[in-house]
Amino acid sequence: MKPAAGLSRRQRQIMDILYQRGKSPASEVKAAMADAPSYSAVRAMLRVLEDKGYVRHQAEELRYVYVPTVPREKAKRSAVKHLLDTFFKDSPEQIVAALLDVSSTRLTREELNRMAEMIERAKREGK
Repeated sequence: MKPAAGLSRRQRQIMDILYQRGKSPASEVKAAMADAPSYSAVRAMLRVLEDKGYVRHQAEELRYVYVPTVPREKAKRSAVKHLLDTFFKDSPEQIVAALLDVSSTRLTREELNRMAEMIERAKREGK
């Protein structure tokens, strides 16, 4: 099943926990969440993530353990594509401008140089 685009803040938080741990029961996901909602809310969010194709569950020692089904890199690309389509009218230039606007004071010279190299590589490969 192909994952559906768009995750809520809490769903992204759950996915981050599952990516860090590899697999986890709902109780441990809840324990790892900052300002966690109720256990039943966490279970409901895990079911939604399962319906969307991001996680699957497996029975281990009389409990369900949740495992990510989408590689983290693929999930990142999907999230960026969703952001690009939703907020930036499918314009990579606009999303990069927004990222630079938000991050410009935190970027090091080395990071800026690596980004410039990526742009140059994209120019060469795009011709």
